[in-house]
Amino acid sequence: MTRVFALIATLFALPAQAIDIEEITSEGGITAWFVEEHSIPIVSIDILFRGGGSIDTAEKQGATNLMMGLLEEGAGDMDATQFQEAAETLAVRFSFNAGRDSVSIGATVLRENLDASMELLGLAINEPNFDDIAFARVKGQVESILRSDTTNPRSISGDRLFADAFAGHAYARTLEGTPETLAALTQQDMRNAHAAALVKSRVSVGIVGDITPEELGPLLDALLGALAENGPELPAMTDTIAAAGTTVIDFPSPQSTAIMAHTSILRTDPDYIAAYVMNHILGSGFISRLNQEVREKRGLTYGVSSFLVPFQNAALHMASVSAENDKIAEAVEVIRGEWTKMASDGVTVEELNAAQKYLTGSYPLRFDSNGAIASALAGLQFGNLPIDYINTRNDQVNAITVDDINRVAARLLKPESLQVIIVGQPTGLPAD
Repeated sequence: MTRVFALIATLFALPAQAIDIEEITSEGGITAWFVEEHSIPIVSIDILFRGGGSIDTAEKQGATNLMMGLLEEGAGDMDATQFQEAAETLAVRFSFNAGRDSVSIGATVLRENLDASMELLGLAINEPNFDDIAFARVKGQVESILRSDTTNPRSISGDRLFADAFAGHAYARTLEGTPETLAALTQQDMRNAHAAALVKSRVSVGIVGDITPEELGPLLDALLGALAENGPELPAMTDTIAAAGTTVIDFPSPQSTAIMAHTSILRTDPDYIAAYVMNHILGSGFISRLNQEVREKRGLTYGVSSFLVPFQNAALHMASVSAENDKIAEAVEVIRGEWTKMASDGVTVEELNAAQKYLTGSYPLRFDSNGAIASALAGLQFGNLPIDYINTRNDQVNAITVDDINRVAARLLKPESLQVIIVGQPTGLPAD
């Protein structure tokens, strides 16, 4: 499936400020953001549907994730083998994924095979088979993932943190479901999940490549026009409810894994860019404070980071670290200390200048392929960001001042609110 892509350059590196984005609406009312680029005979499409695993009911946890894993396992009158052979013949690269807030469908195709490739993709979107053999096989794969997660400290800590932080909300559930809910899922549940997850009113589309605006409208209607207009109600906005403090989960291992979090801000918050730059200084990258203090100066870990997690209906500021059992308590306390220091003292001009230089210099590298740009276009629509965001983002980063960072740090960083989950056998900390 990838041989032809290896023979021709699918990448075209565009500087962020040079991307010319059009908004195209089909006769059927489907809107896409579009970059026309004829220098390479490749077309990439990325489709996002709002909802994702969060629309699963408690009893049907894991249904959306399993359904998305089955979309390329047979469609129309083709079984899984025939579908894969057709994709191989066309040299088309598909992706079908599920997340907490969305499901995504992607394709990168040769221009000469565009019509046939889109017909094949249309079958996967509109006429998946969910036949017995494929259903059993993919379900078994997800069951294997669930079993593996029970022995993965990072999965254990993350699942516990979300279960506590969002108790009673859809975000508290795992995307794959539980062994019990997964075992109970049926092929009819797959058809129901398909109808609920893939709906026109919640779609965002990005398309990049060797295609004209005149061709794009009919393509959108052929792919998506037959889908239902609306789906089930989306989850409500929520906040974290877990009490601050430390929970230790006993796990036999020479090292412990810690994950910590408290409430943060949504992507649409006016302070988000400042918060993003602030977090880069705090815990993203080699010269970040956390890496310097926890790894370089004290040698407590090989890796430590902090990151913003802006879901559609909630947001977290998180950090993670792994260390030997006799060092994890110190690592966590150093992280708390840096959280406190930045909240109270802010950042320096030198730190801000270095962060801005890195963030603006690395940004164009995100757009090094048709697929990367198409994914960004769909994501910008999904996040309700303006169509010129790619072209103005670096200016927004450069406009951030030390005063902005310090104000946002004081607003958002709450070390006393951190919920900490440690999986392992840490010295000096009792198992919960």
